Amino acid sequence: MATTRVLIVDDEILVRSGLGLIVGSAPDLEVVGDCSGLRAEEEVLRLRPDVVLLDIRMPDLDGISALRLLRALPEPPAVAMLTTFDTDEYIGTALRAGAAGFLLKDTAPEQLVHAVRVLAAGGSILSPAVTRTVIGGYVDGGGPDAEAAARTRTLTGRELDVLALLGEGLSNAEIADRLFLGTGTVKDHISAILGKLGAVNRVQAAVVAHQAGLAGPRHRGDV
Repeated sequence: MATTRVLIVDDEILVRSGLGLIVGSAPDLEVVGDCSGLRAEEEVLRLRPDVVLLDIRMPDLDGISALRLLRALPEPPAVAMLTTFDTDEYIGTALRAGAAGFLLKDTAPEQLVHAVRVLAAGGSILSPAVTRTVIGGYVDGGGPDAEAAARTRTLTGRELDVLALLGEGLSNAEIADRLFLGTGTVKDHISAILGKLGAVNRVQAAVVAHQAGLAGPRHRGDV
């Protein structure tokens, strides 16, 4: 079994220790180190982790600045932002900087382990709670954005269906169940969607879905 190397970056030692115990309990995950924001770039270069869990709010070097440094590295690791609040004001900036996902610090242990595995496999973490409150608040509520809508016109009908559900925070398996598709087919659709939208990951694609009016009550027909 291949082992996924994980680095935890947080300014609080107790938080790093707690996350390390949870992640390290999985037989296929190895916590190779932990550090504060100032040492994030140095430790990534030294330890070469596959996944970095990065606190979005740190006093020495904030998570956004650290994220930009890590994304600029050759073969950067997948980075998920850690936040205490699902309405964190910096999440919109992290989306644009290429964060692979967002995890609340009170995420259940089994969900945290699952999230790391998804990130290591090249996926993105977009929990429904974060999607609905953060991305929904990040996108202007004044109606569909014309530019975002134009970007979705290259998508097929089925790709639009997948994008709408992706914007609701559904996993590949949940999208497959909803649309009566195989998970492999959903993965192929998402790869095509990312390419056509020019999105770095599914988190950014979800933002486009909201901006284009594809996700949320308007699209679902809810009252």
